[in-house]
Amino acid sequence: MHPLDNVIWQALTTRDAQFAQSFDESRRFVYEVGPLGAFREDGPRGYASLTGLVEAGGTVGLFLDEPYESRAGWTFVVGAPLLQMVADNGTVQVGPEPHIPQLPMPEILELGLPDSREMIELTALTKPGPFGSRTHELGTYLGVRSGVRSEGKLIAMAGERLKVPGYTEVSAVCTHPEHTGKGYARVLMMEVMRRIRERGETPFLHVRQDNVRAVEIYKKLGFRERKLGHFAVLRKA
Repeated sequence: MHPLDNVIWQALTTRDAQFAQSFDESRRFVYEVGPLGAFREDGPRGYASLTGLVEAGGTVGLFLDEPYESRAGWTFVVGAPLLQMVADNGTVQVGPEPHIPQLPMPEILELGLPDSREMIELTALTKPGPFGSRTHELGTYLGVRSGVRSEGKLIAMAGERLKVPGYTEVSAVCTHPEHTGKGYARVLMMEVMRRIRERGETPFLHVRQDNVRAVEIYKKLGFRERKLGHFAVLRKA
């Protein structure tokens, strides 16, 4: 199996295993880290084992190879076709976007526990994906702040999420709506990718297939489409 196939399962059984809750053939991140889960194989046993990890009325997010099919004991909440993209062609030299004014870039800051509340608020506003009180523990998170000496509010961020042997996912790329169009997220994303490559790893990411603008931006940064999967949020009856 390729490291990026059934990637949540592989993350939770390898490099992200310290964040895993386990039951039989299923795994999920501890609640404070995030709602993603997985099973070894899609099928009745996988869903049956997943019931041992999710409380009644609770939810779990799955990455599936095929669109979700109705299963007893589960209610489909929301989902979408999901592209997996990988930047495996080496470092890409990206020039400035012609429509983005060349403004001075604020200082890039490493984010952590003291910034957790603001990270949650920014992701709740911009919705790049689920983000919990301990999501920042998954890897390096970088951000920029407004104001003099970068002491203002957090206005953009990017970081790392799923980790499997040889690969690290770029995630939580977002900018406050009042500060878009300045290239902050793009610069932060490139710095996260640079750090991943410095470790001898390859960056990858997930994006909704219908987010055409984001897909085109990621292609300019050197990502290619690897596979089409499906994201599904399920609620346990």
